[in-house]
Amino acid sequence: MARTRKKEPPPAQRLILDSGAVIALARGDQHARAFLARALDLRAPVEVPIVVVAETIRGNARDAPVNRILNAVGESPTATEEIGRTAGSLLGNAASTATVDALVVAQAILGGGALILTSDPDDLGRLASRHPEVVIRATAKLA
Repeated sequence: MARTRKKEPPPAQRLILDSGAVIALARGDQHARAFLARALDLRAPVEVPIVVVAETIRGNARDAPVNRILNAVGESPTATEEIGRTAGSLLGNAASTATVDALVVAQAILGGGALILTSDPDDLGRLASRHPEVVIRATAKLA
């Protein structure tokens, strides 16, 4: 008798960093660094949504570690109305008010899927629950 295998999520072709992941990388978190190193080794695109830039930058000298991460890891794709509308639908479907998280998940969905590295896997997981092309992975919880 043939065994049925549990369906695995599709491999992520991109890595998207949320605010918690950017902060973890800026603090030198080894788990987050391992994810980033693996993505870079695989030449996978690494993205930082523009809303994450806004959430992690404050315009002062304390931004230096975050700026190093932002400058080193990839691009910040343009925010679009389509991302906003998709995020709004995600918020409605999940009965959530986590707008920043929804914008991150929407970017992953509209790009055809991605692995999202986050310090808040529960909220992002709820938002992405209907989208198997979006894989959520946790980094260390921020204090």
